[in-house]
Amino acid sequence: MRSADSLKRRILVAFLLFGIGASVFFAAVAAIAVEGIEVELVDKRLEAAVAWAAPRQAAGLDVNMPAGLRFHRNETIPAPLQGMAEGVHKVDVGDTRLHVLAGHDARGRWVMVDHESDYDKIELVVYSMFAIVFAGFLLLAALLGRFLGTRVVTPIRALAQAVGNATAPPELTARKDELGVLARALEEHTGELRAFLDRERYFTGDVSHELRTPLSVIMGAAEILMHEAASPSLRAPAERIYRAAQEAAECITVLLLLARSPELGNLPPVAVGAIAREEVDKYRPLLDGKPVAIAFLDGPALAVRAPRELCAAAIGNLVRNACQYTEQGEVRVSLLHGRVVVEDTGPGLPAAVIATLGSSTGGPSSGSSGTGLGLALARRICDFLDAGFAYEARASGGSRFTITFNHAFTPP
Repeated sequence: MRSADSLKRRILVAFLLFGIGASVFFAAVAAIAVEGIEVELVDKRLEAAVAWAAPRQAAGLDVNMPAGLRFHRNETIPAPLQGMAEGVHKVDVGDTRLHVLAGHDARGRWVMVDHESDYDKIELVVYSMFAIVFAGFLLLAALLGRFLGTRVVTPIRALAQAVGNATAPPELTARKDELGVLARALEEHTGELRAFLDRERYFTGDVSHELRTPLSVIMGAAEILMHEAASPSLRAPAERIYRAAQEAAECITVLLLLARSPELGNLPPVAVGAIAREEVDKYRPLLDGKPVAIAFLDGPALAVRAPRELCAAAIGNLVRNACQYTEQGEVRVSLLHGRVVVEDTGPGLPAAVIATLGSSTGGPSSGSSGTGLGLALARRICDFLDAGFAYEARASGGSRFTITFNHAFTPP
């Protein structure tokens, strides 16, 4: 799983975004509050001082201002403060920040200067403290998001592992929250699937074993007829009976292998090229009397660890179908790097059959729509062997099947 797709990371990002959004909101509120307080404490103070000092000066009385406040009019206004627009201003004179209220009346322009206002220092302290709170809030949001993400994601991961192991740990199924409900539901569903698969496996094995005995009797009787038949007219039906019984026995063997667990790592390697060549030779008689050529194109050495019967059945079913439904042209089996390709010049597959194979290539085709059990069995064998199975319609007509052995290797 990519880190960008992690639920834990999404929870952490959500908490950080919440922290940033909340901090920005409170920062805006604090800035408005600080500016409002400044107006009340500084600007209103200057206005009150002017309202007291201006009439006294106009009346010729002494203007004794509180400490830090100075009132200047006309020519007594300091040079840096002359020409200022009316209103409150902040002026830096050297290292000193002055708050100045400028205005005019009937006697001319005047300014009220506050030399000793500590509000700027207080404002700096307030904003510094808010920056610290902002950083702490983000850190707290990150830690809380990481903590909650871990608390949420850890049981989900444990549940995912439990699904892979086909059993849920007791600490999950005993939970009273939604995860516990989900764990118990998955445990129950997994048990039902396991019981169903076990019944299917046992049924397949029992039926296959039960069919072996009558097939052996049929094959034995057909073999006796082949040896004792005096005329070819009796020998040919006996041979057909024997071949049909032999194919049914091979199919039963394949079904029995498919009913087992796919433990392929300990099996001896088998040569795919030799199996493909044998299957071509095995089904070559199906083309007798047809204007169809069959060829095997050898390639690089290829081996897989798998039951030989399953590899032969997967390749053989494709070769048999190609030989049965191709009326003219050729059937070609090619051994390439890591895969076997079976091509023919037959009518192709109907759209409905293509859909069942899970292929998006090819379109509706004419001709025979019968494909028998071969394709479905070949596809199931490939799934059992963890091999790829693909179909595509050839541009010149016909079909191309590709079996890709994902765990193939070059034999020593």
